[in-house]
Amino acid sequence: MTSDSIDIINAFALLTNFVILPALSYGSQLALGALAVTLVYSVLRFSNFAQGDSMAFGTMIVILLTGFMISRGWTISGIPTALLVIPIAIVFTSMYLLTMDRLIYRHYRKIKAKSITIVMSSIGVMFVTGGIVRFVLGATAQKFEDGERFIFSVREFKAYTGLEQGIAFKTSQFLTITIAFLLVAFVFYFLQKTKTGKAMRAYSDNKELALLSGIDPDKMVQITWLLVGALTTIAGALYGLDKGFAPQQYHLLLLPIFASVIVGGIGSPIGAIAGAFLVAFSEILLTYAYKKFLIYLLPLSMHPSSLVQLIGTEYKYAISFVILVIVLLIKPTGLFKGKVIVDE
Repeated sequence: MTSDSIDIINAFALLTNFVILPALSYGSQLALGALAVTLVYSVLRFSNFAQGDSMAFGTMIVILLTGFMISRGWTISGIPTALLVIPIAIVFTSMYLLTMDRLIYRHYRKIKAKSITIVMSSIGVMFVTGGIVRFVLGATAQKFEDGERFIFSVREFKAYTGLEQGIAFKTSQFLTITIAFLLVAFVFYFLQKTKTGKAMRAYSDNKELALLSGIDPDKMVQITWLLVGALTTIAGALYGLDKGFAPQQYHLLLLPIFASVIVGGIGSPIGAIAGAFLVAFSEILLTYAYKKFLIYLLPLSMHPSSLVQLIGTEYKYAISFVILVIVLLIKPTGLFKGKVIVDE
């Protein structure tokens, strides 16, 4: 290979390491959160502002159970202990969400309150949930990952390829992308192929007609919260394994999650997933410093002296807000239209 070809490969490896893999991982985490918001909106007809803090609640349960397992020595070599306790955490998180529904949301459904009223109540649930998490774990950041950190490290990649620029594929990234893909596939299969999933779609599309058909609304609500509990817990745990746990960070995740839902099209699961990856790649592409990348591609006389960073990382959440505003102005229905759970 010529030196120019090697430089191009090095540039691509650099971009893969710092942009593509992180964006795929972050997009997968946002997709699960956005899918949970979409399910709540489709079936219960309100925007759940407590989603980010609910993810923090699920992650809190994972952290507590992980600490307990590690203290007892109940671990499996090479496998993150958090992965083993997620099923139990899903049960606790789903119970919490069902309790909030029974104590708060069900009352507003019975009196047929306006959506804005239920949205305001979800903001109250958001603060209560965030308060519980901070009371139990505190407000400081913490990590709870164990086991093997990398599928392959930068050093291993360099030794294998001989390239100057290495790629590190973290275990958390691999787990996030793989589990998110499998979970999304399961949710779509459940909604499209199973009797219960079809009943949920019918209930979402036309509640009055669904009731006349004998569909139990309470059962639909319970199943929705169970699905949301699973998506929320897994999304939160994977985000924490990848980036560490900090309650405030989960609170701020509400903006990119809602941006994903609105960009993709409110009520459209496919749109929520597409919007999540659009938001994730936009945030990372716009905040990445391209200096080293351009050095590989440009002649010496054109090498940049500055970082060549379009936007500082401290403004990454502003990117989600700008994308959201632009989409609302240009195409308010989002990239994918749809008010039902899954379009035929």
